[in-house]
Amino acid sequence: ECPLCLLPQPPEAFPTLASCAHRSCRACLEQYLRIAVGESRVPVACPHCPAALQPTDVHRLLAEPALRDKYEEFLLRRLLVADPGTRWCPAPDCSYAVIAYGCAECPRLTCGREGCGTEFCYHCRQPWHPNGPCAPAPPAPGLANPAAQLVLPEDSAHGETLAQAEAEDIKVCPRCSAFIMKINDGSCNRMNCTVCGCLFCWLCLQEISDVHFLSPSGCTFWGKRPWSRTRKILWQLGMVLGAPMVISLVAGIAVPVITIGIPIYMGRKVLDLSGCQQCFSVTSSVLLSLFVSPIITAVTVGVGVPLMLTYVYGVVVLSLCR
Repeated sequence: ECPLCLLPQPPEAFPTLASCAHRSCRACLEQYLRIAVGESRVPVACPHCPAALQPTDVHRLLAEPALRDKYEEFLLRRLLVADPGTRWCPAPDCSYAVIAYGCAECPRLTCGREGCGTEFCYHCRQPWHPNGPCAPAPPAPGLANPAAQLVLPEDSAHGETLAQAEAEDIKVCPRCSAFIMKINDGSCNRMNCTVCGCLFCWLCLQEISDVHFLSPSGCTFWGKRPWSRTRKILWQLGMVLGAPMVISLVAGIAVPVITIGIPIYMGRKVLDLSGCQQCFSVTSSVLLSLFVSPIITAVTVGVGVPLMLTYVYGVVVLSLCR
């Protein structure tokens, strides 16, 4: 039975994949690949796990030559976008990529596509400006305000409100400048660009690590806007002043819970046995946990408390001084 369409199929209808051991029928895999390539979700992951399908399997399952060409083009663009030395020609209707290494000191680049030859800057990626510094070019009105074209003269106030709301829902990836849409409803602000794989914060539009929302940056994991400067400073001051009391309270609760809870837990786990075996098992497990639980408590407190103090009086204090 195919796990996607839930229909019984003969064994020869389940092609093998080089990336993983999951199996689906050929018809489902072909339809899945058509949708994934059509939505430019390349590399294409297995429908059952995150493993990326091998290009040989994709070519074998995609019958249409046009889809194969699209897959190759998207795969190449994904590779080029992830390359920090790649620059895209800013000329209209030109998608030529210039791989420029060591061009920071001589930033004048020339598009190599036949019939184009546009000169542009390596740093700001805008048309070449020999007599002035780099300046960010204003985005096109239709892209910056997707609802601008829908505004009617007699309903301009409502149109401006709609345009502002939709502009907040569309932002630009900080690495590849791809337009990304997200409903600004206060949901998760950890975004992953499907074009270049960049992990960034929806609020500050900066590339982030997994600890970005734990740092005192003002960006929250959920929410529509970052904290204000006043609220951020008050939170940081509260952490600095209240850290000793909170850490002492947590340690005071954790130490007895770990020391007493582990023997009780181990004793309850072996209560299902019977007779002398149960008595011996309960006694040995409780005695063993009595020796182990102080070690676990000491390691937890000895490692956790210094880490918390380092974070509060290191990271938070430095952020407060800025």
